[in-house]
Amino acid sequence: MGRDGSMTEYTINSQYLDEEMTLRVYTPNNFSPLYKYHFCIMQDGNDYYSMGRAATLSDKLHKEERIERTIFIGIHYKDKYDRREKYHPDGSRQGDYVNFLIREVVPFLDEQLPGYTMGRGRTLAGDSLAGTLALMTAVKFPNIFGNVIMQSPYVDEHVLEVVDTGRELSSLTIDHTIGLEETDVVTTTGEQMDFLEPNQKLRDLLQQKPVSYTYHELDGGHTWGSWQKDFERALLNIFSGE
Repeated sequence: MGRDGSMTEYTINSQYLDEEMTLRVYTPNNFSPLYKYHFCIMQDGNDYYSMGRAATLSDKLHKEERIERTIFIGIHYKDKYDRREKYHPDGSRQGDYVNFLIREVVPFLDEQLPGYTMGRGRTLAGDSLAGTLALMTAVKFPNIFGNVIMQSPYVDEHVLEVVDTGRELSSLTIDHTIGLEETDVVTTTGEQMDFLEPNQKLRDLLQQKPVSYTYHELDGGHTWGSWQKDFERALLNIFSGE
């Protein structure tokens, strides 16, 4: 099936991560540098394109004129261990990865593409650990990333503390989903963990904060089946312009 938009790959030779990082950028049909675009920056990028069907949803929602002009940017990981080190709150490379996002990815996108160059024009999206990374980064740098889509994020005391002590959160818009069956999730390290209760704790905390906050509990488990089904709703929530 043909695509309406265009996929372009860019490479950043990251000095923070000391590796070449690929950005897969999907621009919508009729893309023009004369317009400004929102940026939806997805960790687990290849998964969002293949299993989340981000490009298909972009085609559909732009064609139906249900979202504002949006460019999707996917950033991927090498393997599950690399992913954990970059995305986990206590991962050995999480700080370097956040530096890569704010000091290399954002300036690169602002230079290459016609974006809004302000926080509300940039969204971080992610599932599971990638959702955790999206939330923690936006809470720490709300002037750079104004919106978060997090699907079934990993939540621990560290995450709750970062959110609780966050400053200047009033500019943030957060869309948060968790599956009601996520009570026994197998993590990267092989442990089994209840994701539902910690996510409900995070919900209670975020509801007390001055953020624009949407929370959804889904029927389903910690799988792309659940996340893909809900991704369109989340995109409309953030990018419909209402």
